[in-house]
Amino acid sequence: MENRRLKWCFGLKDGMKVVEPNERLSKSYLEESKSSLLRAEKNFREDDLLWTTVVIYYSEYYALYSFLQRIGIKCENHSCSIFAVTTLLGKDKTKTIESHKNKRIDAQYYMKVDKKDEIYKMLHEAKTFVSTFDEIISNLKQKEISTYRKILNKYK
Repeated sequence: MENRRLKWCFGLKDGMKVVEPNERLSKSYLEESKSSLLRAEKNFREDDLLWTTVVIYYSEYYALYSFLQRIGIKCENHSCSIFAVTTLLGKDKTKTIESHKNKRIDAQYYMKVDKKDEIYKMLHEAKTFVSTFDEIISNLKQKEISTYRKILNKYK
């Protein structure tokens, strides 16, 4: 299953591509992730629960994409980006963003927004998620980057 899905992601027009690792772009995405978290908190304080939900997801996605940029993976498909990170780091690192992606879709496209206490919980989960990816990226060694690239290169 993993093999076919990653091959499919590499075959998409704007799908996954192995590129040169980009530390500068990785840092920019991580900064945007943290900025988005602050925006989500502001939206929450203003009781804009729909946009809080949307921005929470994007704050997590920017953190996840920061990791991909750091190891040299470009991908414009969110599902493929998340799946690639799941493949490399394990389901426990991506379960939060998977859940919040579905909540973002429900809020943005179907106007189904969770109650305030649920969104408050999401906000705290997002802070943990972003912090975890910040730590992962900060501690990445060149050998790990090479290993991750080799793993994904098998599916090109």
